[in-house]
Amino acid sequence: MARNVVWHDDYWLLLMQLYLRKPVGVKPLYSREMVNLSMELHIAPQALQNRMQQIARLDTPRIERIWQTYSDNPRRLARAVRLLREMKGFGAAGEFYEGVEVQETFERDFRPLADDERFTPAMLILILDLYFQLTPSTMVSATPEVGALARLLGLKAVDVVQVLDVYQICDPYLERNEVTLSPLLLPCQQIWQRMSDKEPQQLNELANELKAYFK
Repeated sequence: MARNVVWHDDYWLLLMQLYLRKPVGVKPLYSREMVNLSMELHIAPQALQNRMQQIARLDTPRIERIWQTYSDNPRRLARAVRLLREMKGFGAAGEFYEGVEVQETFERDFRPLADDERFTPAMLILILDLYFQLTPSTMVSATPEVGALARLLGLKAVDVVQVLDVYQICDPYLERNEVTLSPLLLPCQQIWQRMSDKEPQQLNELANELKAYFK
């Protein structure tokens, strides 16, 4: 179970550097840079985005001071961030991160599957969203939507079709009871179960947010 987030003031420097990257402003929830920083700090993207919104509003005197010090001096900010990352233990589990929330779910979503490193759970979520937009007869490589998603994910169209085929086995409405030895079956079943309580619109909104990571 996740622990409560303990926010270190040093994190403001890392977050502000990301905020100031062009285009300046609050970054998309699942942009690659946001996810990478989240994984580095072991803090979920939602929590970092909330903090980034505080920067946008200059919510506190502390944020205002940091803004005045670094917003017009990116080199100074880069030096401060570099020194912070050189601190002993930074980027690894240890005293520096004691008490920081560890959101293993979000971290696993962006790591390759153990049994098939072509895919991550985040990619399977995007393919599941596509699944509900197609019919079984259109779950083929020639379908434009399949090709478009494959290009976004850096996959071949046949890779996406492979996952769509496994989702057909997961789908109770299709009543396909055949046995498959695909290593994707368990990961796809897990994603199906995670998303089963979401409305199609909610799944589509999540998928659209996740696409930012792959652009």
